[in-house]
Amino acid sequence: MVKKTLAILFSSILLCSCSSFFQLVNISPSSGLKEISYSNEDPDSLYEFYYSDTLGNDYLRELRNKYKLELLVSGQKSEFEKIKIISDWTNQQWSHNGSNTPTKQDALTILAEAQQGKQFRCVEYGIVATSALNSIGIPARTLGLKTRDVEKVRRGAGHVVTEVFSRELNKWIFIDPQFNIIPTLNGTPLNGVEFQKEIYNKNVGLKLVNKQGELSKEDSESYIKWIGKYLFYFDVLFDQKTLNSDKFKSINRMTKLTLVPVGYKEPRIFQRNSKINYSYYTNSLNDFYRNPK
Repeated sequence: MVKKTLAILFSSILLCSCSSFFQLVNISPSSGLKEISYSNEDPDSLYEFYYSDTLGNDYLRELRNKYKLELLVSGQKSEFEKIKIISDWTNQQWSHNGSNTPTKQDALTILAEAQQGKQFRCVEYGIVATSALNSIGIPARTLGLKTRDVEKVRRGAGHVVTEVFSRELNKWIFIDPQFNIIPTLNGTPLNGVEFQKEIYNKNVGLKLVNKQGELSKEDSESYIKWIGKYLFYFDVLFDQKTLNSDKFKSINRMTKLTLVPVGYKEPRIFQRNSKINYSYYTNSLNDFYRNPK
């Protein structure tokens, strides 16, 4: 896994070797971090998130049984250890390819096509990890990340990961299954907003871990340098039931909620040409990080 991570990150660094030039012409995102904050306003009753009924969901039962996910995590008493195992398992299903897409955007299709030798993007890692975690009874959601210059740049303005809710810790946890990485601070796993804050503060207690243990200093520094720019705008679907449909539940035809830092504009365009006309916006952590029902 470490060699895989190093290879991917090294490729990313090579692609960014002329980043200052690309940034001048607004091709690739700026890597500079900002100190950002969010509000703690009361949650808006308009927003409602839908999570899976694991036992009653036929799709998740098929996923769980076909890939023996209960057996995979059996013997683990800690919820966090189960989360690390699912992240590791997802990471091993295929090698990353940023250009390929599956015929359908659901975990069973993605995994079946991966077994045929196909390779997929960060999006598909997020979908599979989210569905796998939901299938073993741990609420999870795909988390879209966007850079602060998402409207201006032509490429590289987004990344997709997973956030999972730990009932034991009573908090959301950021996992990046493409790289098999989970950020922690003094042993406690972090959500996406917390991760950005500790990167900006250069907190020495920030560690990156996975099933195998703590990442090396070199791997950690490479990933942190790469991921930091994406931890600015965060978005999630309201409907996280199975990720097995093109018709997700919406609220007044909006399918997502985007978390926006206080004082910054709401992004309405993705990479210059794709309209973001499917999302509500909030500055409130209490909207975005409410506990799943």
